[in-house]
Amino acid sequence: MNSIVATQTRTIVHLTSGSTHGPITRLMSPGDLGQLLKPFVFLDLFGFKPIGGQKGFGMHPHSGIATLTYMIEGGVAYEDTTGKTGMLPTGGVEWMSAGNGVWHDATPVSDGSILGFQLWVALPASHENSPAESLYLAPSQIPQEGPVRVLLGRYGDAKSAIAAPADMNYLVVRLKDGEQWRYTPPPGHNVAWLAVNAGRLDVGGPVDAGELAVFEESDQAIDFVARGDTSFVLGSAVKHPHDLVLGSYSVHTSRAALVQGEAEIQRIGARLRHEGRLPWHLLNAISASSVKTC
Repeated sequence: MNSIVATQTRTIVHLTSGSTHGPITRLMSPGDLGQLLKPFVFLDLFGFKPIGGQKGFGMHPHSGIATLTYMIEGGVAYEDTTGKTGMLPTGGVEWMSAGNGVWHDATPVSDGSILGFQLWVALPASHENSPAESLYLAPSQIPQEGPVRVLLGRYGDAKSAIAAPADMNYLVVRLKDGEQWRYTPPPGHNVAWLAVNAGRLDVGGPVDAGELAVFEESDQAIDFVARGDTSFVLGSAVKHPHDLVLGSYSVHTSRAALVQGEAEIQRIGARLRHEGRLPWHLLNAISASSVKTC
């Protein structure tokens, strides 16, 4: 067990179990906690069962954001309109910088259970209408130091292969029952949150599996004690300075940037429809999406 010297640490200011619809629990979205935690604006904990129910996400678009999908259990086949296809196994990561517009899909590759997190990151104005890019990392390509695997950013000597669009860390942490751990964020990381997928944490208060905790904005460390073998994701960052201008699948910094991104989504969608890969009703639903600022 690691010993933690008692010092002032961050406190939890909000705790939520989100909203569950079928196999997906939405813990954060751009219209609620995303405003507090930007550049982190959206987090889903998804779990597809082997028999019955939803089998995947379906082909869908994004613009103005990057998505990071982390597979806790099971594997999915992926494809996207950057031309990438392949298989994402347990422990693997998909990073999709949607930029000006992209469509992608992920489908379970077996009848086993599927569990994972999908995070959306708001892109800065310099990146939000850039060409889409995707990167897929095998479990062996995710650097680790101690109990931490680094999905974005750096922890100690472990640095992610993904070039994050802003100053941020996104970590997977696994602690054994009773184990203590302290996270000291980099300078300026005044945004911090965590989401537990297994076990329970004591972080100056309990955080159970399926819950997301938001920490006060400060530069202080965060102390953790595991109650049972526990697995969670942790995000910290310099706060995104821009407004969030929203479409149904998009987050931009201005309405003009959103209009440009959604026009590209429509252009790609029309091509997919012409190729027989997208039904008309889905493309029409995307074109009818609303625009709002929060």
